[in-house]
Amino acid sequence: MVLSAGLGKRMRPLTAAQPKPLVRVSGKALIDHSLDKLADAGVARAVVNVHYLADSLEGHLKARKNAPATEVSDERDLLLETGGGMVKAADRLPDPFFCLNSDNIWLDGPRDVFAELSAAWDAERMDALLMLVPHARAMNYRGEGDFHLDPMGRVSRRRYGRVAPFIYSGIQLVSHRLLRDAPEGPFSTNVLWQRAIEEERLFGISHNGVWFEVGEPAAIAPTEAYLSRG
Repeated sequence: MVLSAGLGKRMRPLTAAQPKPLVRVSGKALIDHSLDKLADAGVARAVVNVHYLADSLEGHLKARKNAPATEVSDERDLLLETGGGMVKAADRLPDPFFCLNSDNIWLDGPRDVFAELSAAWDAERMDALLMLVPHARAMNYRGEGDFHLDPMGRVSRRRYGRVAPFIYSGIQLVSHRLLRDAPEGPFSTNVLWQRAIEEERLFGISHNGVWFEVGEPAAIAPTEAYLSRG
């Protein structure tokens, strides 16, 4: 699933007349960076949720000629946030399924991120497996981090007033078990992650490549400069 229904407020004014997934970086719409990575990894089908300026995004998806095949989870009437969006689309998703944000840009390490997540997946122990990025590999990022990893790969949150060594990349492998007994309506995936943390079923692995924070217009030029160097 590619999460694409957000309002793109941090990317204004570029999102005044287009949804954030259609903002172009290095000549390519943000969502195409994600979809092309899925295609390269052999993923044949993707569910994309839409809300803000949904007609534009849906038209773009229909015009794509490349894999993966896409189908729309329509949130025009109500923006469901990340958790609610996954729940709405769950009956169209395999178990487990990849879930990624539509504004992700990254360079893979020796293996692509989807192969890395698949190799580390353990359905008996995990409700979700997050792809995390150490600060040194997170371009344009200026925050304090999101998570810690213990020696077993279990995830815990950054403590208030502290720095955490890992940033969430926006890419995860998710079991339908994570979605059980979910709240109705809009809610954040953080609600489900918190329960998984408490049950010691939220895990993470470290990304071996480079990841780009592309959340605001100022991040586009340095990202393009880095990518232009190959």
